[in-house]
Amino acid sequence: MNRHQFIHQTIFGSAALVLPSLASTAQQEKPAPIKLEIVKEFVTVAHGNFTRVKEMLENDHLLLHVSNDWGGGDYESAIEAAGHVGNKEIASYLLGKGARYNIYLACMLGNIEMVRNVLTANPQLLNSKGPHGFTMLHHAIKGGMEASPVHEYLISMGAKETKMDFYARA
Repeated sequence: MNRHQFIHQTIFGSAALVLPSLASTAQQEKPAPIKLEIVKEFVTVAHGNFTRVKEMLENDHLLLHVSNDWGGGDYESAIEAAGHVGNKEIASYLLGKGARYNIYLACMLGNIEMVRNVLTANPQLLNSKGPHGFTMLHHAIKGGMEASPVHEYLISMGAKETKMDFYARA
């Protein structure tokens, strides 16, 4: 066997061993979609029922990244639900489980560096809207004193307070 034959045999012989296992992995079935009523319940309880959030997530870890479709293009995940109501306990728990972090959550949690970095790179996002039409300013208001530097920064950048932001103070 010459060098060329050896390399050919090594490469294609190994591929023959690896490819069937890759094919069987690709053919493994995904779990069934999560029932919409369970998704809706999980996102709903993430607004304020920490005990139920933990119970549901422990029962099905795939809930961590689901989003509920409230209609009209208004999608909301559990971490976003906790974020727009200022529920830091639930938000921290979900983050600890691997939930996706976003700019609105950074505003609520008072992460001024993240907010500055995102808005420096993307200033057009200043008055963008998240789930239910809530702005970054709304989230900063819901973050309370810990998020006041973010609130002040957003105002200094020209963030416009909406009617929904006004009600966030209540």
